[in-house]
Amino acid sequence: MAFIEITSLSIFICFATIYLQQTTAEALSCHETDKAALLDFKSKITKDSSRILSTWDQSTDCCTHWDGVACDPSTGRVVNLTRPGVFTGPDDTPWDTMLYGTISPSLGNLEFLRVLHLGDQKFLTGSIPSELGNLSHLTDLFLYHNSLNGTIPASFQNLRKLSRLLLGENRLSGSVPDFVFQDMSSLTLLDLSENQLSGEIPSSVGKLVSLQRLDLLANNFSGSIPSTIGALKDLVDINLSDNQLSGIIPVSMGEMAKLSGLDLSRNRLTGSIPSSLLKLNSLSVCKLSDNKLTGSIPSSSISSTGLYKLYLDNNMLTGELPDSIGNLTNLYWLLLSNNRFTGKIPSSIGNLKNLGSLQLARNGLSGPIPPQLVKLKSLQLLDLSFNPLNLVKLPTWLSKMTSLFRLYLAGTGLSELPEWLTTMGLAYLDLSSNALAGELPRWIGNMPRLYSLNLSNSGFHSAIPVEFKNLAGVQELYLHSNNFTGGLDSIFAKPGRQYVILDVSDNMFAGPIDENIGDLNAMQRIQTLILSNNPFGGSIPKSLGKLTYLETLKLEKNGLMGAIPSELSNATFLKSIMLSNNNLAGGIPSSVVNLKWLQEFDVSHNMLTGEIPPHSATIPAGSFEGNSGLCGSPLPPCNTA
Repeated sequence: MAFIEITSLSIFICFATIYLQQTTAEALSCHETDKAALLDFKSKITKDSSRILSTWDQSTDCCTHWDGVACDPSTGRVVNLTRPGVFTGPDDTPWDTMLYGTISPSLGNLEFLRVLHLGDQKFLTGSIPSELGNLSHLTDLFLYHNSLNGTIPASFQNLRKLSRLLLGENRLSGSVPDFVFQDMSSLTLLDLSENQLSGEIPSSVGKLVSLQRLDLLANNFSGSIPSTIGALKDLVDINLSDNQLSGIIPVSMGEMAKLSGLDLSRNRLTGSIPSSLLKLNSLSVCKLSDNKLTGSIPSSSISSTGLYKLYLDNNMLTGELPDSIGNLTNLYWLLLSNNRFTGKIPSSIGNLKNLGSLQLARNGLSGPIPPQLVKLKSLQLLDLSFNPLNLVKLPTWLSKMTSLFRLYLAGTGLSELPEWLTTMGLAYLDLSSNALAGELPRWIGNMPRLYSLNLSNSGFHSAIPVEFKNLAGVQELYLHSNNFTGGLDSIFAKPGRQYVILDVSDNMFAGPIDENIGDLNAMQRIQTLILSNNPFGGSIPKSLGKLTYLETLKLEKNGLMGAIPSELSNATFLKSIMLSNNNLAGGIPSSVVNLKWLQEFDVSHNMLTGEIPPHSATIPAGSFEGNSGLCGSPLPPCNTA
């Protein structure tokens, strides 16, 4: 459930509680049974750092003096208990509170309770008491964003008046009994998201005839989506993503006339997309990514003119893209990457005047790129990578797409780089895996807005031009798998933003590596540094230990000599250190192999000697092999004779 929706619910309930407290000022005092139940709840709270229960005192009346408690003025019975973790105070100041402890079963004695809101308290633990099933008048039960475990109590089947049930963002597990929802005909909102629930989605959800929102995101539900879900004619939003659901998308889902948001992504769904689904005029968001859907998109099935997001990427869809896709004039996101679509890119896509992101990568689409795309004045992201477009040259009309922010044309057959790219204001440019060759043009330095540049896996064979240092905004640079020569000075010398990712591996760059690399401004925020398979020679610079953000360091096949500097251990966030196939000598520093976050370490095929230091990371023997002088776990023990 989105934060804004939850917060607005909390604010409404808080004000309702305040109103009830005011109206009970002259009414009956708190019932003793209810007071005892609330005090028992407080006794189970081990820490109340924000003192939100500080007014709950035995000597005062719970209806008139206890914050978060409201009573029916005619009976003195508690009807509202609202202590959310995030709410807005009387002066509009946001409060973020936390309760530590468990939920007392005594709350089940509040037999007239209508609202129980303990959501977003973060640290309430233990199971949900089955006694809460005794609260037959309950309309709102909010226990989301805590640390509750165990199963959903079977006794919840008695909560026949429930309108909203929010149990998301906990650690609940087990299956959901089918009978739990059998008689909850008033339920409008059901959120069980981000738990560890398993088993099948109960078919009884089809009896939740008033349901408007269903959120089961990020659990372990399996089996098929129950066909009974199509009976929920008031349903507006469904999120079943990030589960293990299989089978087909029920045809009945195409009959839900009010459906606005549908997210079934990251499951194991098969079969075709129901033809009626993309005809729903109410549908605004349709996310079916990362499944195993097959079949084509029938031209006649696309008429949902209100559709804003259509995610069908990472499936096994086939056939040609229908011209009718151009009827989705409200579309902003169109994600069809990594399928098996063939044929031409429909020129009708040029009619999608609101389109901001067009992603068609990794299909079998052929060229040319339809020039009608130049009409997409709002387009910010265009990804046509790894399609057999056979472009050779970029079409000149691309230069007129001034809103374009990200351009991905990897593996599309390009063999020429046009200088007019400098006029486009691009931040992300990926032209990798093409037939680009020869010298890297000097005008490449005239693209100061670039954040990410990928020219990897091509045929460049020049030195890096000095103008390259003018790329002050670049933070991600991928030049690997070319034949670049010369030094790295033009790459390291740039001013402005520091690199986050730098991969120049598999080239012919000469060394040695600058011994002051750890002091260079461009390197101060580097997280991934990959320099492997270049004939640098020299030694590993000690100053690499000054790169405090560094997580991945790869210096394999670089002809490096000398010792592994112990100073590397000063880069405390290192997770991966790959130094294989060099001429390194001496021992392995204990401080390096015992870095706290180390997951991957490879020094194989060097000339290292001595005992491998004891270490806590799991490192296979193969990561040390090819060093005849090394011994100790995981290699054979050292000879102490």
